Amino acid sequence: MKRRILSVLLCAAMVSALVMGCGSKKEEKASDEDSAKGGTVEIVAKGFQHDFWKAVNKGAEEAGKEFGVEVNFVGPKDESAVAEQVEQLNNAINKKPSAICLAALDPDSVKSALDTAQSSEIPVIGFDSGVPGSKVIAANASTDNYAAGELAAEKMYELIKDKVTDPADTVRIGVVAQDAVSQSIGDRTAGFIDKMVKLIGEDKASVEGHDKYNKKVDGAKVIVEVGIPATVEDAACVTVANTLLNKNDLVAIYGSNEFSAKNLVTANESLNKLGADKVIGVGFDAGKIQLDAIRSGVLAGSITQNPVQIGYKAVELAVKASKGEKVSDVDTGCLWYTADNMEDKEIAPCLYE
Repeated sequence: MKRRILSVLLCAAMVSALVMGCGSKKEEKASDEDSAKGGTVEIVAKGFQHDFWKAVNKGAEEAGKEFGVEVNFVGPKDESAVAEQVEQLNNAINKKPSAICLAALDPDSVKSALDTAQSSEIPVIGFDSGVPGSKVIAANASTDNYAAGELAAEKMYELIKDKVTDPADTVRIGVVAQDAVSQSIGDRTAGFIDKMVKLIGEDKASVEGHDKYNKKVDGAKVIVEVGIPATVEDAACVTVANTLLNKNDLVAIYGSNEFSAKNLVTANESLNKLGADKVIGVGFDAGKIQLDAIRSGVLAGSITQNPVQIGYKAVELAVKASKGEKVSDVDTGCLWYTADNMEDKEIAPCLYE
């Protein structure tokens, strides 16, 4: 009798365990399905280790949590590793995600992969520089570089207004640009020049120094002189910055990206022309040399893109596109920072060493 009772109890325990096990598996499966409902967004950036891309990743992860999607962020070892990025893009496509976000190192290199994404009905969102010229990209999340250049002019003008308002003698504003072919740098340069001329007066400011931007005005007392190095090398840019800094009538100077701003600071090391009571310097982006120059007062301030918003908005667009919603380009904004506000909660994550 005891054996029969024990046998019954053992059978009951086994059945209970099986029921509980099945229930547990069902719960796990349901949990997995719930977590996958939001979908996956694959992000392929131009890099991964640089603080700029880390800030982009931070914004992407914030958006992922908010919109309930899984975010996978990758990038090549550096911004010259084109083949590595293409491989990463192909891997992302093979995962069949809900959407892909891409900042291409070389637009031509990703054409085939983008065609595959399109045929697989995977929407692709561009971010940062995106993929210029591609018709596959549904929308872009990036800085309006022209508007960013305008903001740089507005902030500089506030600091030099008394010097450029109907001056008795000629005064000069220098502009150092990395090159004349990059669209983003060109927009930052053109936005700055156009806004500065408008603030001073179109009949009172003459733009000179480079054929792409020249708008000469005879008799103008304010000269906006543009300097562009012959090659994208530090030494060449320092030479251009040196030439402008040595102009006796220079009252202010602008570097339209990290490359030009850091070399402007380097040129100043032997000249000591920049400072609050000297020539007003304004930069763009960040980097250790530029940040230190702002902290020490060598540069008055700088414009930073908002990489956190770039990442956030890219994922937001990707989620909408994956649902079949209509999407359009988004300006992720820019910020003016100085020694006084560079540690602020909104700005600090956007700056990188």
